[in-house]
Amino acid sequence: MNIEQFREYCLSKKGVSEDFPFDEVTLCLRVVGKIFAITGLDSDRFTVNLKCDPDFALELREHHPEVQPGWHMNKKHWNTVDFEGALDERMLRQLVDHSYEQVVKSLKKAERQALAEF
Repeated sequence: MNIEQFREYCLSKKGVSEDFPFDEVTLCLRVVGKIFAITGLDSDRFTVNLKCDPDFALELREHHPEVQPGWHMNKKHWNTVDFEGALDERMLRQLVDHSYEQVVKSLKKAERQALAEF
């Protein structure tokens, strides 16, 4: 999965928007205003920071060298995933989905209801 496929996949989800709040090269993807994916457009390798359940994050890191603690993020809740490694597209989509779902779960009830109306 390349950066454009990743971006299109994320933007196809309900309530997702994109912005560059930190600088012109750090793309943030948000669901109802909350970040679920961050990537640098100027990096040598295509990596993405994705939110993750803490126990699942540890499991992923143990089994997949492409999944590391989140760079510049809370390492308990975020992973940095190498999208150019050995993980197949199906797994990458599952990790994006999981991140999206983690953020949706944390939304207030009214925000979840608004999301359901998209």
